[in-house]
Amino acid sequence: MTVRVVLADDQPLVRSGLRVLMADHSDLEVIGEAATGAEAVQLVRDVSPDVVVMDIRMPGMDGIEATRLITADRATTRVLVLTTFDEDDYVYGALRAGASGFVVKDMALDDILAAIRVVAAGDALIAPGVTRRLIADFIGRPAAVPERSPRPIEGITEREREVLTLVGRGRSNTEIAEDLFITVATAKSHVSRLLTKLGARDRVQLVITAYETGLITPPR
Repeated sequence: MTVRVVLADDQPLVRSGLRVLMADHSDLEVIGEAATGAEAVQLVRDVSPDVVVMDIRMPGMDGIEATRLITADRATTRVLVLTTFDEDDYVYGALRAGASGFVVKDMALDDILAAIRVVAAGDALIAPGVTRRLIADFIGRPAAVPERSPRPIEGITEREREVLTLVGRGRSNTEIAEDLFITVATAKSHVSRLLTKLGARDRVQLVITAYETGLITPPR
């Protein structure tokens, strides 16, 4: 199966580098490029890609607003955000907007391609070293999450509640399996059911749900 990709970045060199690299991989196909957020939104509506590789800082409409519009309009299109470690404030907004993954621009290009495949497969991915800190900081910021009482979770089993708590702590399927003394396949199955029951796009949204519902307490 070929992953159809749109590249959205105001730097032609970045788009060109990714396009050239993807040309050597038969499972990845660049079907369009955009230099602004507005162009990206329109292009997604025109060609319905599987993944949009989205820069945050672009002229006019930025990548955060573009991500919000794309994820609201195209449930099957995933957004992989390009960022740098000193742009956390922008990443918080993209997380809320529905991005499925975050990678940093100084990562090896092969790692970025691997991230595209992960996101296309329906998983969430955040650059190594960022995951727990980024999500904990995001949830812990008053501006990021409106003041409200934790909302109850209905329609999930006690085991699924345990799995959701561990997902919220940044645990992988393998780590969840070890913690609960179950197989990795069973852990993955529980996560898949949680995604369906909670109407979450991916693992990132499950983490947010774990914090918002009070299963995980934000660090202070």
